[in-house]
Amino acid sequence: MYFGIQRFSRTNPAEKAGLQEPASGAAAKVTNPLQKYVEVVGIRMFDEKNKPVVRFVVVNHSNTEINDLGANVTLWASTSRSEEDAVGTFSFKAGTLAPEESKELTEPLQTKLKIYELPDWQNATAEINITSPQP
Repeated sequence: MYFGIQRFSRTNPAEKAGLQEPASGAAAKVTNPLQKYVEVVGIRMFDEKNKPVVRFVVVNHSNTEINDLGANVTLWASTSRSEEDAVGTFSFKAGTLAPEESKELTEPLQTKLKIYELPDWQNATAEINITSPQP
């Protein structure tokens, strides 16, 4: 009887250790539903008129058209640790992307690094944050 009372009166060990997220934690981070369908790939960073620029391909993986697509992109070096600074950032407006369509774009790159300090294309990872259209 003593062991039964001890076992059933305990709280969940994971809950007691603080491992479970509060219910409001999931609602706090709201992302655009298109986030999982849009990808930035084929990143190339180079110098154009002494200014860093990035050429990339934006891909619509959904089966629906996306109108007025715009996003902010943060570039990370694949070898960097999460607490390190980003390589650079850029924004783009792709306009309309048909279902399963891709577009090649070139945008200015905001970075503190010199062009020779930027990672090679195979070591760059893009983190995209869709700004338009709004959900």
